Amino acid sequence: MTNEEFTKLSSELETCGKALLRIAVALKAPQDEKQAEPEKKKPAKKPLTLEDVRKVAADKSRQGFTDEVRVLIQKYGANKLSGMDPAKYDAFLKDLEVIGHAG
Repeated sequence: MTNEEFTKLSSELETCGKALLRIAVALKAPQDEKQAEPEKKKPAKKPLTLEDVRKVAADKSRQGFTDEVRVLIQKYGANKLSGMDPAKYDAFLKDLEVIGHAG
C-alpha cells in the first residue's frame, strides 16, 4: 500500500469512528433523559371525608358498638361526628377499627 492509500483509509476510518460515536451518543441520550427525570412520587393519600368516617362509624354501630363509638367521638372532642375536626379523622378511624377486636 502506498502512503496515499493509507492516508485515504485512515481518513475513512476516522469518519467511521466519528459516526459510531454519534450513534453511541444518540443511543445513550434517551437513557440519560430518563435518569435525569425526577422520580415520580406516589400520589398523595386522598384526605378522609366526613362521609368516609361516617361509613365506618355506622358499620361499628350496626355491629352493636354504638356506645363505644359515641365515647370515641367524645374522646376526639366532639359531641357528634360532624363536629369532629377533620384533622383527627385518621386517628379516629384507627381507634374505631380496634373496637370489637379482642385485645
